[in-house]
Parts: sequence; C-alpha cells; structure tokens
Amino acid sequence: MFEDIMGIVPPMVTPFRHDGTIDEAALRQETRYLIDTALVHGLAVCGSTGEGHTLTTDETRQVTAIVCEETAGRVPVITGIIANSTDAVIERGRAVQDLDVAALQVTPVHYLFRPNDDAMTKHFGDITTKTNLPVIIYNVVPWTYLSPQLLTRIIDEVDGVIGVKQSAGDLKMLADLVLMVGDRARIMSAVDALLYPSYTLGAVGAIAATLTAVPELCVEQWNALQAGDHARAKELHEKILPIWNAIFDDNLPANIRYCMELQGREGGIPRPPMPVTSEVQKGPILRALALAGVLNRDAEMAELP
Repeated sequence: MFEDIMGIVPPMVTPFRHDGTIDEAALRQETRYLIDTALVHGLAVCGSTGEGHTLTTDETRQVTAIVCEETAGRVPVITGIIANSTDAVIERGRAVQDLDVAALQVTPVHYLFRPNDDAMTKHFGDITTKTNLPVIIYNVVPWTYLSPQLLTRIIDEVDGVIGVKQSAGDLKMLADLVLMVGDRARIMSAVDALLYPSYTLGAVGAIAATLTAVPELCVEQWNALQAGDHARAKELHEKILPIWNAIFDDNLPANIRYCMELQGREGGIPRPPMPVTSEVQKGPILRALALAGVLNRDAEMAELP
C-alpha cells in the first residue's frame, strides 16, 4: 500500500522572506524543479531542513497545501511534524488531514526528558488513530533516540506506523533495523554520509538533506543502483560525500539554501535565530559543488583556490 514511498525524497527548505512570511512563488518553483527537472520520487516538507520546528500549525498546512497542489499527485508528499506533545502533533496532523498527504513524518519529542518505551509507543499510536494518517518515525533526536528493538516493537504494535527515517551516522543501527523489520515497513535513510551503503543494506530510499542540496546527483546514484551499476553509484558517492562534509554544520538548512543559490534555485533565508551561511563556510561548499560537476560555471571554478 505504501510502496510508492521510496527512492529519492528531498526534504524541502521552507523559503522564508525577510519579513518572516513564506514565499509561495519560490516554494512552487522549487517543487516544479524537483519533480520535472531532478525527477525525484517524492517530496517531504516541514522537516528539519524545512525548519519545521519553527512553523505554526497554520504554516504547516500552508506549506503542505502549496506543495500538494503543485505536485498534483505526481509523487507522494510527506508532511513533517516536530513538536513536543502528543496533542500538538495531532493538531498539526489534523490540519493537513484533508490534503493529499501520503504520510506524516514525526519525530519523538525533543525536550530533554525521555518518555519510557510504553509511553513512546502510545504516543505514536494516538497520533495514527486521531489523525487517521500513516506515520513515518523520524529517528533523529539524540536524547529520545529509538533503538531498532523499540522501533520494531512500535511498527508491530501500531498499525499506522508504516516506516522509519533513520538518521544520525550509525549505519549498524540502520542495518539492524532493516534486518529486524524486513518488509513490514519502509526504512528510509537519512545517513547522509553513507547513502550508497544504506541502499545496499536494504533502505528503500532516502529523505536526507543532501538530496535537496544536489537532487540530480542523488537521483542518478539511485538509478545507477537500480540498474545494478555499483561502480557508477560508488563514483557518485565520492562526489556526494565531500558535499555533505562541506554543508554539515549547526546551520545546515542555511547551507542547503546556499547550495540551491549556487545552482540558481531560490530558497529564501533561514528563520531567526538561524544564521545564514558564513563567508568561511561558502568556500568549501562552492569547491565541493564545483568538483562534483554540479555548477559547470567557469566563474565559480575561477574563484577556487
């Protein structure tokens, strides 16, 4: 039923204007680019890259509605929810309930105090029941990080949990999760540095920031793997990894926007207090994109040391 959630699913930035409002034209344009030019397999909105933790319920609906309308059913749309209580998640989920949403991508709570395993299981059960929408668990919050064993328990006990977006850099945890869950859920990688091995271990796709920075490279890598061309997929890994190394920092959403800017795509600005990409950060990002062949601009190449 949910087999259409697979492949390259970029987590979109939310294009904020200087006055803090959402730039609808830029959001529509980026949606068209990702589907029509980059040929991605799905879209995720309001996640970490989209600064979903800064969005109101109304803004979550606004962003989701715009992308769903522009997508027009051509690829699945996943709405991210980053909130600190079961009721707050349910409120946002219900706000997009009538839209063409394939699933909600929900983090565990991100405050410092961790609910126990029973409470965590009930949290996701209540969300699926009261929103009537399937849920992908976004396993990213360090102090509420869910083990493969707990994730498997939730998947087995809560019918509406249909997948996991496995984040952080521990590839063994992803491998354990794939092994334990099998085909009972969609395991998507957000291990940006190791997308290629994630796929070979059984992840059915990715929802990861790098996919938004360089979607065409990531689609090419995925397609190479589907064709059995591991040599080409490995070559692309060696281009993509330096890009991740250059953009990975506390202001990652800003650095994704800088990648977009270099490619002629409009991503707006981060929402305060997130800073924009610094001058120190720009050089390595520019170099990584240029060496990966993404820019193909003589002017940028001439600026490289």
